Amino acid sequence: MKMVNSKTSSDVSEDSSSSQTEIENHISVSPYDEGEKVFAYHTSCLYEAKVKQIEYKHKRWSFFLHYLGWKKTWDEWVGIDRLMKHTEENMRIKLALDEKYGNDKNARKPRGSSKSSNVARSRKRKNDSLVKEKLAVLPDKLVNIQIPLTLKKQLVDDFEFITHLGKLVKLPRTPNVNDIFKTYFDYRLKKSGSIADSVEEIMKGLSCYFDKALPVMLLYNNERQQYQEACPNDIVPSAIYGAEHLLRLFVKLPELLFHANIEGDTLIELQAQVLDFLRFLRKNQRAFFLSSYHVQEDVENSSDKQVCIPHNIT
Repeated sequence: MKMVNSKTSSDVSEDSSSSQTEIENHISVSPYDEGEKVFAYHTSCLYEAKVKQIEYKHKRWSFFLHYLGWKKTWDEWVGIDRLMKHTEENMRIKLALDEKYGNDKNARKPRGSSKSSNVARSRKRKNDSLVKEKLAVLPDKLVNIQIPLTLKKQLVDDFEFITHLGKLVKLPRTPNVNDIFKTYFDYRLKKSGSIADSVEEIMKGLSCYFDKALPVMLLYNNERQQYQEACPNDIVPSAIYGAEHLLRLFVKLPELLFHANIEGDTLIELQAQVLDFLRFLRKNQRAFFLSSYHVQEDVENSSDKQVCIPHNIT
């Protein structure tokens, strides 16, 4: 393993709200080895990669990756927040994300006749070019929003509850999206004594994005009927839906911001506020998110009913 000089306790932040990434960046032993096979986040999906080089500079770990099955032109340096261990559990997360976003780059192709194999290779090249085109555009031009690992796991659980188990988030949710933003305002006010106007504007903007994006890109197919029933014309989604659907917004937010043509300084401030809000969601994850989902009325039974135990906001 790569080693660096050990640090004193004063070098490591004692703030309990520090992210897992910050903690891992301060440890003296690299959590990954050269030559180790890992999973790496690239946009919204996980890809298999091999660690080729490791560096520790400015109190941060960096890893030079080669994506397995991809040309060397895709090799890149990434931070520790982009990596996950190559385990069975993380493989399940990868497969769930592949299914959600239609990414089959690492899927194994069955062998067949020469003709069928040629057709499969032709389709594979076409699919690969589409995926690579997406990868070539998104990382460079989209704002980087790092969703904490525990919230990424929440997204995967959300996907499995709805698409695999046929469950839904029971509506209306308490707290709803408006309640969560208000709780965040109160938290910032208590922490800092005041809230800048820009923070309030950004949160209002996120609420507006949520209301407009939810029916267009934040719902799974089997949630659409529920939306039609829960949100008639005079009801906004932010008054009905909760943290489960709000979290989905931050997966799509880089795309939305790219098309908004926001100026550089404003975009940097917005990114900082979004990351602070995501840390707040992670800190209060048990209070804001359901531990289980609702079974639709026609198949509901007592063992599958929604369970929501309130927890104190910290």
